[in-house]
Amino acid sequence: MQYKGPTGFRHDQPEKTGVLITNLGTPDAPTAPALRRYLKEFLSDPRVVEAPRLLWWFILNGVILRIRPKRSAHAYQQVWEPEGSPLLIHTAHQCEKLRERLQARYGDDVVVSFAMRYGNPSITSALEALQQAGVTKLVVLPLYPQYSASTSASTFDAISADFTRRRWLPDLRFISHYPDFPPYIEAMARQIEANRAEHGRGDKLILSYHGVPKKYLLRGDPYHCECLKTSRLLAQRLGLSEDQYMTTFQSRFGREEWLKPYTDETMKALPGQGIKSVDVFCPGFSSDCLETIEEIGQENRDYFMEAGGERFHYIPALNATDGHIDALEQLVVENLQGWKIAGPSSDDLAQRAQLAKAVGADD
Repeated sequence: MQYKGPTGFRHDQPEKTGVLITNLGTPDAPTAPALRRYLKEFLSDPRVVEAPRLLWWFILNGVILRIRPKRSAHAYQQVWEPEGSPLLIHTAHQCEKLRERLQARYGDDVVVSFAMRYGNPSITSALEALQQAGVTKLVVLPLYPQYSASTSASTFDAISADFTRRRWLPDLRFISHYPDFPPYIEAMARQIEANRAEHGRGDKLILSYHGVPKKYLLRGDPYHCECLKTSRLLAQRLGLSEDQYMTTFQSRFGREEWLKPYTDETMKALPGQGIKSVDVFCPGFSSDCLETIEEIGQENRDYFMEAGGERFHYIPALNATDGHIDALEQLVVENLQGWKIAGPSSDDLAQRAQLAKAVGADD
């Protein structure tokens, strides 16, 4: 194997500190071919689907990728914006605002970028751009507040796999989770309070997280525990009693048991229990996306209303709100502690280049 070095490297190139935020990913277009490419990459990840690889290959390629892309494309068409998918749009806005904050604090010594674990912009393309920009120290922040091997660890896998092909590696700090980070809890609380002040308050607050198979919990994945911890801290901050909120899990597929209670079954059951009005918020989703806009805001709303509910209100994700950017900025700043952000001075860089040329370097 030939290991890649930085293209166009100069010995007097300034050294930068990089911040890379990542999210799950999105197809390039709301079409069946684009969904097939995206789902193949996503569902081929052994972190996402823990199953015997040969058996899963036949199920994925022989069944799922023949049926699901067309269905998923239709769902994406309901939420697609002229600029692209909601997840891509919100993540780009988060990156832009975080860049403004960090450069106001540190100047041009910090480079901020974003990538998707699956789809585009890819992690490899983002890491390449950061290296070309002179990044020698890197903080990676996957926008998954609650850790799961299927999300946070998968992102680490992709980064480490890319590093195996690079000659130069940056100093690396990886933020694997932040389920109890006080500024994150505060940002969510203020988002919910502001929304309820404008739209009224339901009988119960439903906190819906993305589900994972129950077997992941039994094998030691801490995701379930971290979701419950986030819910507990958020409820305490909001002053809610145990009967005023509920934690549920959405987005399951397949026949095996996933984390319970299921969001869809909860929505079908609550009206029969006397709960006629609900507010729904998704603490594990840093950006609104298909799973919040369509699955919660449309599909689960229909379940609730058809079962006899009278009011269903979805509270948007944190997206690029000031409170969320405050939290992300503080999280990054904490993880930059101990690093000298400013690189060598221009005089030091010039001297380094001169010494390199003295021993035969081209530049």
